[in-house]
Amino acid sequence: MKLELVATCLFGLEHSLGEEIDALGYTRTETIDGRVYFTGDETAVARMNVFSRFAERVMIVVGKFDAFLTFDELFEGTKSLPWELFIGCDDKFPVKGHSVKSALFSVPDCQRIINKAVADRLSSKYGVSTLPETGALCQIVFFILKDRAALMIDTSGAALHKRGYRPESNIAPLRETLAAEMVKISRPREDVLFWDPMCGSGTIAIEAAMKMQNRAPGMMRRFAAERFSFIDRKVFKSARSEARDLITPTDFEVYASDIDEQCASLTLENAKRAGVSENIKVFVRDALTIETEGRRGTIATNPPYGERMGTKSEVAELYRQMGRHFRTLDNWQIYIISSCEDFPRLYGQRPDKIKKLYNGMIPCGYYQFFKRRDKK
Repeated sequence: MKLELVATCLFGLEHSLGEEIDALGYTRTETIDGRVYFTGDETAVARMNVFSRFAERVMIVVGKFDAFLTFDELFEGTKSLPWELFIGCDDKFPVKGHSVKSALFSVPDCQRIINKAVADRLSSKYGVSTLPETGALCQIVFFILKDRAALMIDTSGAALHKRGYRPESNIAPLRETLAAEMVKISRPREDVLFWDPMCGSGTIAIEAAMKMQNRAPGMMRRFAAERFSFIDRKVFKSARSEARDLITPTDFEVYASDIDEQCASLTLENAKRAGVSENIKVFVRDALTIETEGRRGTIATNPPYGERMGTKSEVAELYRQMGRHFRTLDNWQIYIISSCEDFPRLYGQRPDKIKKLYNGMIPCGYYQFFKRRDKK
């Protein structure tokens, strides 16, 4: 069955997500903030869920229509869509979503109208007066933007940044999809040491090792679509088999260190769960004491922002000390994410490049230093 699909992502990751869709062999049709639309079939549902490093969710677009000003239009537009192709007579179909810059701004009212319209359509098609909703969960998601509605079914279940290797994390975890983008931008290479000296729960280091092993991030987890009646479960089995075959042994070396012994222990456990512990050396060390030891290297790290860890003054002093010490690391490339707009001044050096990213809803700069630095 040919499907219109949409993959959602954190703001700033649309380009990487689009490239990923291209690489998997699917055709992009539209890109807007936080989502990329494309076409595919049932195998695309499975392969995108298993292989995507940057998507938060993969959803089937059941239909789009203009909602304009009234709930009657929303009801009739929803009811006209072929829900019976995707939702069985016994399936559950709760509704959630968002409305942005639209006349129909009440999310609870939109949820109620859409749920009633879908129920009416399914009751008529299946010839029943009551739908038991005891079967598979088919989560309906609506997105109304400037009075145009898109109605979708979520195929992922838990968000795709939840790879499965991090059941526990430290106080301020970095989302795995964002870490994957940071890794991509830092251009890891097999002959260059990759080091996160403030590793926390190890997300950046683990995502780097997974990328270099060509290890699909969704191999270890399950997805909502595996219970959908219209999707053959064999497509997920095939996608996982393809993913296993593509794993490539590598000599790529990652250091993951932290001043907190608990963080180091947590990182090691997470690396083992992710299947990449052979590439990651985990140890306790103050980031302000690291040395190059004559090696080429790249640092990619997520220091405290002062949002959930450390006070603003403590974080400012940490940034000053980082700048002074990291400038002694010969010509190592340095990549640092921070929500602090004053980061370059505190760090004491103008970045060669800044990429705007979002850590959840927190706007951040990804500061990149790769030219020769003054050691003074």
